[in-house]
Amino acid sequence: MLQGMTVEYLIRRTYAVQPGQTVLWHAAAGGVGQIAVQWLNALGVKVIGTVGSTAKAELAAKLGCWHVINYSTENVVERVRELTGGKGVPVVYDSVGKSTFDMSINSLAPRGMFVSFGNASGAVPPFEPLLLSQKGSLFFTRPKLGDYIATRPELEESAQALFERVLVITTSRPGRRTVMRWPTWRRHTAIWKVARPPVR
Repeated sequence: MLQGMTVEYLIRRTYAVQPGQTVLWHAAAGGVGQIAVQWLNALGVKVIGTVGSTAKAELAAKLGCWHVINYSTENVVERVRELTGGKGVPVVYDSVGKSTFDMSINSLAPRGMFVSFGNASGAVPPFEPLLLSQKGSLFFTRPKLGDYIATRPELEESAQALFERVLVITTSRPGRRTVMRWPTWRRHTAIWKVARPPVR
């Protein structure tokens, strides 16, 4: 639930991604990344995912990444620019932090949004606001889930959106993906458990 609702608020409310757009998602093979890649792929969004190993690159590709970049062997910024015709992406989702900061900010298109939501490699280094102007009038945000499910209606809406989307994609054989959805009765039961008032 924590990971799924994190994806929900990031792609629907922090930056409302639209079908046909291309986004950059760091740690695409991580827990949050796996859900995000599948969800975005189902929406018709092209995901450029970054990973740190060949095994993770294979997993990210199977989950639906349009392109996967191994940042331990490839130049992320150069590859993103190549894949986007030099434009960059409108949004970067970065849960890594310190080690990917430069990659993220230099991969954005003018007026793009840098969404920093984690510190896996350490906190993002301090920077001058002027840098955002110099890089193309960028937006920078550091959101957290608690502020997006602060009220009961927001919590219920987030949970509802999560259960209505693709949650798991399994690979039955190379080149074929099977979409697995929660059965209706289980989805409603789970939503009821989340939404019902606490027992006092």
